[in-house]
Formats: sequence, structure tokens, C-alpha cells
Amino acid sequence: MGVFNVRTVVWILVLHVCLFPQLGSAQLRRDYYANTCPNVETIVRNVVTQKFQQTFVTVPATLRLFFHDCFVQGCDASVIIASTQNNQAEKDHPDNLSLAGDGFDTVIKAKAAVDAVPSCKNKVSCADILSMATRDVIALSGGPSYAVELGRLDGLSSTAASVDGKLPQPTFNLKQLTSLFAANGLTQIDMIALSAAHTVGFSHCSRFANRIYNFSAQNPVDPTLNKAYASQLQGMCPKNVDPSVAINMDPNTPRTFDNVYYKNLQQGIGLFTSDQVLFTDARSRPTVNAWASNSAAFQKAFIKAITKLGRVGVKTGSQGNIRSDCAAFN
Repeated sequence: MGVFNVRTVVWILVLHVCLFPQLGSAQLRRDYYANTCPNVETIVRNVVTQKFQQTFVTVPATLRLFFHDCFVQGCDASVIIASTQNNQAEKDHPDNLSLAGDGFDTVIKAKAAVDAVPSCKNKVSCADILSMATRDVIALSGGPSYAVELGRLDGLSSTAASVDGKLPQPTFNLKQLTSLFAANGLTQIDMIALSAAHTVGFSHCSRFANRIYNFSAQNPVDPTLNKAYASQLQGMCPKNVDPSVAINMDPNTPRTFDNVYYKNLQQGIGLFTSDQVLFTDARSRPTVNAWASNSAAFQKAFIKAITKLGRVGVKTGSQGNIRSDCAAFN
């Protein structure tokens, strides 16, 4: 092969890696632990079920932890690393301070249960445990169950600085949301599906106060917000309220993973601008309407989207390892 051809092949490979950041997902497969830890999914599910029975917060906490992990440096459990004197880790970035401790606790307890089985000890990554736990909390709260692809390694780096600009903000419009998801190989349809994670869990008043008090000079309250819902939010979040006060993101079925999220958007009951814009923007409204009336179609799209999310930035070979402690590097 001539020099020109070799250079061309190398250039094509480099281009391929740049355009397809999920390339590492090639090693992911459903039966990854079939020989090393065949009961891993049952072990994890039992721990997650126990946590779920103790507190429902386990559901949104684990789901958000997975999303925040995958969007920063890929699905590698780097968000679970605790900060040290010499390193401020991802979890201490302002965008991650609202992550509930129950998500971290779920993964750490599941890891301990897996490692308690001699043949499984130090064989299963924290990143894979988080992926399995996420599937389990979705199913436990009424959402779809699905086969999880496994084979991720845990990341070797976690810095607060790496979070900058990587996570969607509650004020984002459709273009900003679509662009951020596209950077992770996810389509606008994937983004609309994954946004339904807001059908469970809660948010702090400070995250949406701009919509109910200081939206604009002409409209103190965001006009896309249902008026009765806006008044309800003002009652729960007065101007000088403790910013840590938490409000259910779905006022109708806050403990059920369902398509009511989209029905709420049709009524102007999306808590964040980034939620409501999915209905107010004509480009995404048809999808919202379709899934509001068809739960099965929504669930199918969600499974596809969260499976693609789980492939983002997967670490392989020397890029990662299997941590013995999910909160600390080996």
C-alpha cells in the first residue's frame, strides 16, 4: 500500500473516531458478565429494590446520576468519585450539587453486594452497576424494562472543570437542547424521549423561579406557563423561600414513570423552560402530541434513547479499569 493510501486510511479512521464518539460501545453486550458474574443483574436488582422500598427518591436520584455521568466524559462512573484535597471532582461542580445522595448510595451498596460474591469481586465496574440500577429504578416506578448493554470500564479522571457546558440547563431552548444532545450522538427525538425522566423526582425552587417572578418586563410570569399552575408554584415557592425547598416535577403522577409528562406539556405544566419548549416549539410539538396519546410509542422511543445514552464515551482497554471503591480511584 502506498504512503498516500496509508495516510488516507489513517485520516478516515481519525475522522471516524471524531464523528462517532460512541465507538467504544462496540465492546458492550448484554451477556458481558455471563462467565465472570452470571447473577450480577439479580444481585443489583435486589439492592435497588430494597433501596426503592426505603425511599422513592432512589428513582430520580439514580436516573439523574446516570444522565449526569454519561454527559460528562461518558458513562464511566466518574461522577461518583469523591473530591480530595488535591482534586475537586465532578460531583462538586455547581450543576451536580443537587444530585441526591440516594443515587450514589444505591450504586455503592450494589457494588458491595456484587463484590461480596467471591467470583464477582472486582469483576464488575461501577459504571455498569449504575447502568443496571438505572434500568431497575425505571421499571420499579412503572416504566419500561429493557436489556442493558454491559462492558464499560470506570474512568480514570474526574474534575469539576470537565462539567462546564456539558449539562442541559433549565433555561435552554430547543436549539440549545438539540445541539447538546447531538454532541453526544443523540438525536432530537432521543432528547425529547429522555426529557421524560422529569416525570419523576423533584426540583428546587431556585431552578425555575425566573419563570414565576422575573420572566420579563412585560410578563413577570412566563406566558407559556399554565396560569393556575403558576399560582400554585408561587404558593409553594414564595420569593424569599429557602432555595432548597423541593417541588415535584410532575404535579399529577410524581411517583410514576409514564407519558403524563407529555400530557402536562400540552396543558402548559412543564416545570422548566427546557420542558415546556418541547411543546411550544412547532418543531418538537408533533412528537410531544404523539407520545402524549401513545404510551407504547413513547416507551419504545425511550428504551432506544437510553440505550444510546449508555453507549456515550464508553471506556475500553487502558482508558479505564474496575474500581474496588466506586467513590475513589484505585
